[in-house]
Amino acid sequence: MKRDFHAPGRSAVYAENGMAATSMPQATLAALDILRAGGNALDAAIAAAAVLGVVEPASTGIGGDCFCLYAPAGTGQVIAINGSGRAPRGATPEALRAAGLTRMEPTSAHSVTVPGAVSAWETLNAAHGRKSLEELLQPAIRFAEGGFHISPRVAWDWEASVGKLANHPAAARRFLRNGEAYALGDKFVQPELGATLRAIGRHGAKAFYEGPIAADMVATLREAGGTHTAEDFARGASVAEFVTPISRTWRGMEVYQCPPNGSGLLVLMILGMIERLGTAEGGFLSVERMHRHVEAARLAYRDRDAFLADPSQVEVPVAKLISDGYLEKLAKLISDERAMPEMPPAGEADWMKHKDTVYLSVVDRDGNACSFINSLFAGFGTGILAERSGVMLHNRGFGFRLEEGHPNCIAPDKRPLHTIIPGMVMKDGQAVMPYGVMGGHYQPMGQSWFLANHFEYGLDVQEALDAPRLFPFQGKVQVETGIPLSVVDRLNRLGHQCELVDKPHGGGQAILIDRERGCLVGGSDPRKDGCALGY
Repeated sequence: MKRDFHAPGRSAVYAENGMAATSMPQATLAALDILRAGGNALDAAIAAAAVLGVVEPASTGIGGDCFCLYAPAGTGQVIAINGSGRAPRGATPEALRAAGLTRMEPTSAHSVTVPGAVSAWETLNAAHGRKSLEELLQPAIRFAEGGFHISPRVAWDWEASVGKLANHPAAARRFLRNGEAYALGDKFVQPELGATLRAIGRHGAKAFYEGPIAADMVATLREAGGTHTAEDFARGASVAEFVTPISRTWRGMEVYQCPPNGSGLLVLMILGMIERLGTAEGGFLSVERMHRHVEAARLAYRDRDAFLADPSQVEVPVAKLISDGYLEKLAKLISDERAMPEMPPAGEADWMKHKDTVYLSVVDRDGNACSFINSLFAGFGTGILAERSGVMLHNRGFGFRLEEGHPNCIAPDKRPLHTIIPGMVMKDGQAVMPYGVMGGHYQPMGQSWFLANHFEYGLDVQEALDAPRLFPFQGKVQVETGIPLSVVDRLNRLGHQCELVDKPHGGGQAILIDRERGCLVGGSDPRKDGCALGY
């Protein structure tokens, strides 16, 4: 379909030699600079992620986690790395309940797992990079030490986190001014973070996980009530590990995801269900399409909450959950006539058995494709800042539960259920598209929505990201303002409970590799401040 040039929006970006799509222009440009200087897609992705950790501080940083899918050209392979951190060894359900917790709290030190991003960067760089980590971190160091000017979406997220930042004196000192958020256009400087990035560049991940930087993080967390020790952080240097990706065939292609503890398997489940339900005659904004996709997502998220956990400590039935037989049965539960008032128990498709129940893409001139995501989880993570090192600490441990016997119950050295998921589409052993849609729990819904927009309903890469979104969450369907009110009304009549949301769903990036024309086609989500650029 052709773009309406009378309507607001922007075109997809076309280029030949290399391309990057990120949520901030500074990061996109840093990635392109690395590509033009001889770095590969993975080098560029690490440089961009580091920049994002400085200029988009509510979303990501070295105090967070990282996942990556990398498709080296000519190999037919997709390489996956899990850079999510593990809980400290003192993090037992008994210890947390003794500390007064009845459930995991997003601003508690107990929600800080040992950050895995720096471990992942070093591991990926050593295995597949062309340039040194020190060189790749230079753009981020310049923005940390020289400052950057705050852009619109960053300002909005900052303002939304004032209460959280105010809870922690160090965070309030560094990230608030007279008790208020830094505003649009203000310049923000982080020399402590710059010094930490310099140390990582010169001495590797060990500089982050041992010595004065680690000591600062441990002391900060202990003061906030955490059980973290220097030994926990020292083990974190090697936490990142290469894992075998999971995949499903969809529309003649292979869609790849990282395995659990990430939630990428939900993307494969949703795609498997909607493929069986067929393409809606009314198009990508039809009630029929939205209803089917929402129902499929409800079933997939139902299973996530019951089964998804750290597979090194519990068994996660991945093979069953993405099997043709299981997804066929789930798809048959979905009726075009009404929303399911209730669903069968998790893992089941039959009522009779039981009665109860910070993303970026880069492609280089050699065709290497990188899908990379790095995150603090909620805005500014826990809001706990290790002040001397400039490290804002994430709250991935909020994904744990305190419910004894649940697969995702917190335990020493355990990884929590994770929401950040990079995606990769392959065909005939070649990369077709590195893509991702950030946004917490929305990500599996967002990825499957974007993929269907492009590959099933024919929207170009940018249009597929622009299209309005909806998301079934906590018993309701959250709809963006771009969904026509007539559609919302009909969804309600089908039995959904729709509600408008103030904050839009997620923020995606994607690069299509058009081999027939010999070009790259990039898109960047208008819900963020970023862009796609190529050369």
